[in-house]
Amino acid sequence: MFERWDVPGTVEREGGFVISADQIREYREPRLMAKFDHRVNLPDVFLQHSLAILPVTRGDYLIGPFEAYCRFEESAAAVRRFSLPASLESLDGGRIPSESIAVNCAAASGILADFLGEETLVPTVSGRMNSDRFSFSIQSADGREIPVRVDHAQIEIDAAFEGANSLALIEAKRDLSEDFLVRQLYYPFRVWSARVHKRVRPVFLIHSNGLFRLYEYEFTDPSCYNSLRLVQQKTYSLEDTDFTRRDLLDVLRETPRGEEPDVAFPQANSLERVFNLCELLQAQPMTPQEVTAAYDFTLRQAGYYTAAARFLGLVKKDGPFFRLTQEGRRILELSYRRRQAALCSRMARSLAFRELLNLGAHKPEPVTTEEARELLRRARPPEVWSEETLTRRASTAVSWVNWLLRPQGEEEQQLTFF
Repeated sequence: MFERWDVPGTVEREGGFVISADQIREYREPRLMAKFDHRVNLPDVFLQHSLAILPVTRGDYLIGPFEAYCRFEESAAAVRRFSLPASLESLDGGRIPSESIAVNCAAASGILADFLGEETLVPTVSGRMNSDRFSFSIQSADGREIPVRVDHAQIEIDAAFEGANSLALIEAKRDLSEDFLVRQLYYPFRVWSARVHKRVRPVFLIHSNGLFRLYEYEFTDPSCYNSLRLVQQKTYSLEDTDFTRRDLLDVLRETPRGEEPDVAFPQANSLERVFNLCELLQAQPMTPQEVTAAYDFTLRQAGYYTAAARFLGLVKKDGPFFRLTQEGRRILELSYRRRQAALCSRMARSLAFRELLNLGAHKPEPVTTEEARELLRRARPPEVWSEETLTRRASTAVSWVNWLLRPQGEEEQQLTFF
């Protein structure tokens, strides 16, 4: 496709290339070729030429060297506890299988009202709709401002809640990712800023592992796609999330050491994302390619994270598919604290992890990579790993243990466009 229409050459000469849905359909469905929620999901040819794609009409897309994605550092904000009304029987804070149910729970429990500072919220617009006409500028990789015109492109809003002073537009997700496509916030913001007089507030709501992470953004220059700024970030839960060192020691006492897992020691630094991957597999089995498409992963990362889930006994390989094991499904049904305890118990089957967990339970400060290296040297034959491999495995082990025992503090959020 790129060679047939000389897309890179046209972009270099004219600043962009407009391609129609019919042109894309000759190769693949437009919804698959023009919707990439994370930069890593872009086709290789896009990445090679530092390109991204944006819808500009109902059936046309603009390809250009856009800084279309925003990366952020994960926040460690203190978790705020809320509860669903006791009279509700159809919502269960321990079982939230979809984005829409997560939004409903956040609204019914008062999480959204607290986050937005509105006493009363009314659900209003949602679903797919056409945009109006509007223009904006977007930064290129080399710092240029590229003009873009949008004319009745399709947008989608997961949920919107209007209060006395503002209209919040909610983008809901279940996957923990390192970046997001700014268009998901910007296009609805531009459309509804022109239709209402109240302040329009773009909000990301991410639900995973019993936690609701809410991020409110603003566009300091409404005509600039890249003027995004984080206003606030808070984390909420409908469950008790206080997993302590005493809880961990109880788990270690109650868990007999088992056989070493027959899967390679993990190399996937985020245990939270390992668990989040299991949440995505709860809906249906996935191939490595489907994991990559659904998540903020390269194919190699998908391999690392599915292997880590297999190491814990949560996931198994079944032909081309990864699917949850019976133990994985059981753990997903547990409450937050019991789930954390179950993850520790699965880790404690491995001698190296057992010793690291025991060390972490007795230390007031985080476990260090050097401490993990020494424990791994003793727990594994020295000829198994090179020093480089040992360091990578130690990094994963430290990340997992310290995440389980992380303090509930505050961190500054930093935004990076690319």
